[in-house]
Amino acid sequence: MDKNTFYITTPIYYPSDKLHIGHTYSTVAADTMARYKRLRGYDVFFLTGTDEHGQKIEDIAKAAGVTPKEYVDKIVDGIKSLWKLMNISYDKFIRTTDDYHEKAVQKIFKKMYDKGDIYKGYYEGLYCKPCESFWTETQAVDGKCPDCGRPVAKAREEAYFFKLSNYADKLVDYYNSHPGFIEPESRQNEMINNFIKPGLQDLCVSRSSFKWGIPVPINEEHVIYVWLDALTNYITALGYGSEDDSNYKKFWPADVHLIGKDIIRFHTIYWPAFLMSIEEPLPEKVYGHGWVLLKDGKMSKSKGNVVDPVFLADRYGVDALRYYLLREIAFGSDGEFSNENLINRINSDLANDLGNLVSRTVAMVLKYFDGEIPAEREAGEFDDELKALAAETVEKAEKSLDTLNFSVALTDIWKFISRTNKYIDETQPWLLIKDESKKARLAEVMYNLCESIRIISVLICPFLPLTSPEIRKQLGISGDFTWDDCKVFGKEATYKVCKGDIIFPRIDIEKELAELEKKKAENVNPVKAEIEGIAKIGIDDFAKVDLRVAKVTACEPIPKAKKLLKLTLDDGTGTPRTVASGIAKWYKPEDLTGKSVIVVSNLKPAVLCGVESNGMILAADAAEDDVKVIFVDGVPEGSKVR
Repeated sequence: MDKNTFYITTPIYYPSDKLHIGHTYSTVAADTMARYKRLRGYDVFFLTGTDEHGQKIEDIAKAAGVTPKEYVDKIVDGIKSLWKLMNISYDKFIRTTDDYHEKAVQKIFKKMYDKGDIYKGYYEGLYCKPCESFWTETQAVDGKCPDCGRPVAKAREEAYFFKLSNYADKLVDYYNSHPGFIEPESRQNEMINNFIKPGLQDLCVSRSSFKWGIPVPINEEHVIYVWLDALTNYITALGYGSEDDSNYKKFWPADVHLIGKDIIRFHTIYWPAFLMSIEEPLPEKVYGHGWVLLKDGKMSKSKGNVVDPVFLADRYGVDALRYYLLREIAFGSDGEFSNENLINRINSDLANDLGNLVSRTVAMVLKYFDGEIPAEREAGEFDDELKALAAETVEKAEKSLDTLNFSVALTDIWKFISRTNKYIDETQPWLLIKDESKKARLAEVMYNLCESIRIISVLICPFLPLTSPEIRKQLGISGDFTWDDCKVFGKEATYKVCKGDIIFPRIDIEKELAELEKKKAENVNPVKAEIEGIAKIGIDDFAKVDLRVAKVTACEPIPKAKKLLKLTLDDGTGTPRTVASGIAKWYKPEDLTGKSVIVVSNLKPAVLCGVESNGMILAADAAEDDVKVIFVDGVPEGSKVR
């Protein structure tokens, strides 16, 4: 592989309507590496995307009365918007519903089957729908999924299996002969001791109980199961299995798969075995980083304790959030998020150290030299020490970034920022200006400060891509730059600065924390305890749902929407209400016209297949694949249900 290329991936995320700060953490880390490598001159390919197939998606879409593709399309738009907000510089966003991916996955399946690595049988065991994982009786913990803790259900169905058990010895041999393949090293020991040594079981790679997936090429009654579909995105995104595989030849094997530790097993056991089966090279490294935790444990949407990155980025700025995530948490370990720690980092590191250094320096150059540093300068005490630390910092930052030690790199960069601030106190420009004979010395001090800040602007660019150009603008320098520019102290002939906005304003922490508590009380539901998969809510939460009786005055099918009916309701307000409901499989329009139903009247409007739906009617799952609308004939329209 060309050593001047760099291929980095994040996991492809499940299309949830709420990505939390943990997802953002992984993607920001990958973006930082991609930006750093580009500055170093590498030809970079940065991949992210979404994993969109599976029974869970099919069930959610069915309940919403839309097709699975319609459901995921809307969610994916939101994910892309978040990455745009967070300034994520990905080169490709793959969706597992992309045609090229589906065709390539079918070819991969057929290749494994022809080799004898896939066979048909029956799966009988315990299934966790949220995780889309099968478990044995011994793997389940008190009848629950060992990954998410939710209840599992017994399942039996015809399926195709991948002979994972044949690859146990090959995997261990590969680990031993390729140190650094799995990092941190503790993750490798976990894979061997907890999964491989107890005995690998063959892996279910197809399902026949639902249809939302890529059809198995040799039997279209089956769809290819999640991990064979999802993991192969790393090569299909490069064109593997297509007519144009030039990117695959150029960038594969990946330099690093950056993932959360909860999916390390799939990336270091299943994925390498798949690649061995189709006789393709393995990635250079799989790095399983830790979790961003809250005081009550891991973030979970079902627990109601997720932290919204959009809110934080809007309130404090994207770069401030990026900095906090990568500085506060040692990459590879778990770390705790708190609003107080975030604000303290902003005030101490960004406002006091970096922001103050830039504003003080620019202000002094403007005050002492009308903004332009003279060419006549004189070296003096403390200069060599500052320049030596600059060179040392660049070297340390490179070493840390190359090994994904983001917090260490930032710690060293901030030591240089602190030293540069100290240089101001040591040289005392406010005294030098009083002595005309020391004007050349003052000019050198100002130049050294500006050069130090220029170097800092390069060092922080991968982490703070919006802040870096703003600093350079205030220094009066523009144009493209590379990482090598921070290795030269004395690159610029002089500086002509200009005053700009304060880069990171200080925050009154007491007022801010009080304001956040107020917003939490107003807008955020209490953390919900999860018991057997059902979240408990308080009476205040229930009171927010407005249930009203309404009569169906008209009902008709929605063109090109096999599952939806368009209902016109009289809810007692005098204004007809339109609701789109996914009940066409069980009811004809004439079955509903004239009936009284219960409608959620304060649900946010949603456009379904071109129809704006203003509410939702209540129905019950009476039996498997049987839905019954709840009728309340004889109750006046507009009556409140409570």
